[in-house]
Amino acid sequence: MRSTPPAPRRWDGSPVLAHRVRRSLQICPDGVSRLLRCGQSGQCRDCGNRIEWYHRSTERAVRLHPQELPAARVPAVCRWHVSSGVAHPAGDGSSWCRLPHAVVCPARDIPPTPPELAGLRRSLAVNTRRLIDAGVFTPPPASPDGPASQQAVCRPARPIVQLLYLRYLASRPVEEIQCVAQTRRRDRCTSPLLTPGAPAGAWALVPATASSGQLALPAQAMAVYDLNRVPYPEQLRWRAQRCPQHAAAPTAADVAVADWEPFDPLRHHEHIHTRLPTTTRRPRPADRARQAARP
Repeated sequence: MRSTPPAPRRWDGSPVLAHRVRRSLQICPDGVSRLLRCGQSGQCRDCGNRIEWYHRSTERAVRLHPQELPAARVPAVCRWHVSSGVAHPAGDGSSWCRLPHAVVCPARDIPPTPPELAGLRRSLAVNTRRLIDAGVFTPPPASPDGPASQQAVCRPARPIVQLLYLRYLASRPVEEIQCVAQTRRRDRCTSPLLTPGAPAGAWALVPATASSGQLALPAQAMAVYDLNRVPYPEQLRWRAQRCPQHAAAPTAADVAVADWEPFDPLRHHEHIHTRLPTTTRRPRPADRARQAARP
């Protein structure tokens, strides 16, 4: 009969454990939440290029270029760095830095790009054209520039939404706010928050008041999409940015960061609209008469 050899032990009698191979930290694909709170990758809705979302020290989100660039090629006013998952608008003294995507986004009509970054913007423009030709990306429709069209249709690109007695600045029109939940195919849900069967908010003109000690605002009233009168569960659903189907399934994971940004009337004054939005033109008296004359 062969006896079992004794297990190896250290000088103090503690057992010697087998060496374990170290593995990199990963997110379990079957976990409840697969959302990365820092460095969340995404796609620019204007040009289709890849971006990364980071939070600033003021809890505001910023879109950064996904790759680091040599600090010598980036102007000092455009340098950013990430420390402990927080983005800071300055260099950290190293030879590498991050860059805001808005500086090189080829779909934005911005002042001339610095010469050091002109080549990067051209390469992003070429990549946008490749995505459009391959059918992977569809650019948003261009807004009409004529004054007559602006008077006929008033649709804020970034509306102010009021829910839970707080005001937020949305990243896209109310009808296009998309659910952030994950589907069974591990893709982002394409359903909007504003569905026909769910209670909807109402546009209202509210005073554009500022906090105590702040300067006067450029407008006295502003258009706000008010959700305070809808039921409380509906406001929680909008705050979590989930469609009615995924709001009933709280175990579904989030695959994107909610687009809500705390509204500051002074910092976001360019998004203040002084009249209620209208998506359709009101019929004129002559039009109403012709419609009434039809059989």
